[in-house]
Amino acid sequence: MAKRVLVVETSPRVRGNSNRMAEEFARGAREAGNDVDVISLAGRKVSFCTGCWGCKDSHRCVIHDDADEIVQRIRHSDVVAFATPIYYYEMCGQMKVLLDRANALYFAPDNRFRDVYLLTTAESEKPDAADNAINVLRGWISCFEQARLAGSLLIGGTTTDGSIEGRPELEECAKLGRAV
Repeated sequence: MAKRVLVVETSPRVRGNSNRMAEEFARGAREAGNDVDVISLAGRKVSFCTGCWGCKDSHRCVIHDDADEIVQRIRHSDVVAFATPIYYYEMCGQMKVLLDRANALYFAPDNRFRDVYLLTTAESEKPDAADNAINVLRGWISCFEQARLAGSLLIGGTTTDGSIEGRPELEECAKLGRAV
């Protein structure tokens, strides 16, 4: 049975390397027969969570910007893959703000997502360059008993847009996508 897969590109750079990872993950998931949507945060309005708890009863954010739609799509997907560049050994700010805005999901009784993936790029070639981002995402996932971190992949040494092209790890992204 086909799964509903949502791939969220969180890079502010439309042609960023992490977005290429997202494309390959999506390609693999489509090849496996899944229904795949890709959303980019680039150019979208995603404001900070105000901590007002207005989402507690409605399961929707009371701030009406692009985040509310994206969060609802996360809610109704079986699989969610986040792609982010690593900045200062952490996920990009846009991804963290989106996770905070997903607070409405904490109260929702019908979250569909089960498997969560993290795709990361970094200038650093250290194998632990994405560890902080993984830990933050694990903390977010721990709020949802039905969900788990199903996989993560780091491609280091990506210093400029396009420097990821031709890297064998891109096929690893597609392989992760096929495995959903």
